[in-house]
Amino acid sequence: MTFENKLAVVTGAASGIGRALAIDLAWRGARLALADINEAGLRKTCNLMPQDAVVKHYRLDVTSADAVAAFAEKVTADQGPADYLFNNAGATIFGTWEHLSLDEIRWQVDVNLWSVIYGVKAFLPGMLARGEGCIVNVSSIFGLIGFATQGPYCVSKFGVRAITESLWAELAGTGVRAVSVHPGGIRTGIDRGARVSAVNGPLEAAMTSMTKKLLVTPPEVCARQILDGVAKGRNRILTGSRARTIHWLSRLFPNSYPKILTRLGISPR
Repeated sequence: MTFENKLAVVTGAASGIGRALAIDLAWRGARLALADINEAGLRKTCNLMPQDAVVKHYRLDVTSADAVAAFAEKVTADQGPADYLFNNAGATIFGTWEHLSLDEIRWQVDVNLWSVIYGVKAFLPGMLARGEGCIVNVSSIFGLIGFATQGPYCVSKFGVRAITESLWAELAGTGVRAVSVHPGGIRTGIDRGARVSAVNGPLEAAMTSMTKKLLVTPPEVCARQILDGVAKGRNRILTGSRARTIHWLSRLFPNSYPKILTRLGISPR
């Protein structure tokens, strides 16, 4: 599978994995439709592109169903039908279920899960009508395990995984693919933008202090591994620090992995 002259839509393209994906896709010859709520960050991403890149950027609030639907229509009008959709936009909040408010939980699920649902609903019909396309949904290693102070984040990323894996079955024979990506500790800056629950305590503080220890893989490495995996036809892609370790812990020790993570020093407990 090639990206040459294909139209790739990337959400969350103003920084981190989204920016790295966009730049790598441009070097691979893709045409780009980049979206983010951060317009300044989008412009910086575009400035980092090779000079011959074909790219348009769009300010987008991915938590709005109407905005995502309008975005899909605008991209199609501007550049034609999308060949690839990278549902990458995301954020996190540190907080226990005890401390998080319902509004904080809704915000997390809106940004990470509903945005993917909106993206799939907006772009999938066109891909099915043409009988080709690929939807790449960025989940997380926290879509494989539960993790203290990341409950709503885990809910959202388990949900992204569920969407993608159900699409595997539904899309069989259609010419359209779905890919589930599970990054480990990627140095994206998500920790700097992370929220902390208004009510918080020692666990939230411990999670905040340990993020630099966990987030070590450069986003450029993550992006390259994602795109190589997509090109090779993989349905699930593990990338980044400790991703494979977490994957196997979740499969081999489904009842005891929280204790193992604590012993390994990669849990705020």
